Amino acid sequence: MSQALPPCNRLVLATTPNAVGLARLHTADVLACWGVPSDIVKVVQLVVSELTTNAVQHPKEGKEQVSLFSPQSTVQTFELLLEMAHEAVRISVWDRDERPPLLKEVGVEATGGRGIFLVATMSRNWGYYPARDLPGKVVWAEVGLVPTSHLHQEERAEQYPARPSPTGRKVPRAERVDPHLLGRVLVGIRSL
Repeated sequence: MSQALPPCNRLVLATTPNAVGLARLHTADVLACWGVPSDIVKVVQLVVSELTTNAVQHPKEGKEQVSLFSPQSTVQTFELLLEMAHEAVRISVWDRDERPPLLKEVGVEATGGRGIFLVATMSRNWGYYPARDLPGKVVWAEVGLVPTSHLHQEERAEQYPARPSPTGRKVPRAERVDPHLLGRVLVGIRSL
């Protein structure tokens, strides 16, 4: 008897202003069907939001913004992949930008630039690799199904060991905080 494959869902979106909201709604629907607890769904939605925002915005950096209806419009597509893997939800976003994501410090007054920091903080592991047979890269993150706040210190060390990314590149780690608390705060701030 063959073993069932873990759930997997793929969505292709255009790099338009509504893509991030559509990705968040799609994520909530898919994870609800998979029976993922609602507090984990909110954290995953936040990670999806940050990764898809990068996929929409960064390939357009330095280019003149034109109307979506203009013949000079450079609307392209990107892909969101959701998977259940090893007691976690794995989020992967392929985009056409070959530049690696950067974990950087930004000032308190900055209006942007915190996306990868949030991904690193909210996920138990993250990284990137060049896309195979396509231009660009894939940025991925894993959000555990067990809230970090419910684990003892020894269990955290076992569940979240320091691991290199699949490409062997060193991926900076952000300081560990309770992602569910941070997620609730960020969702609250965004709704203001």
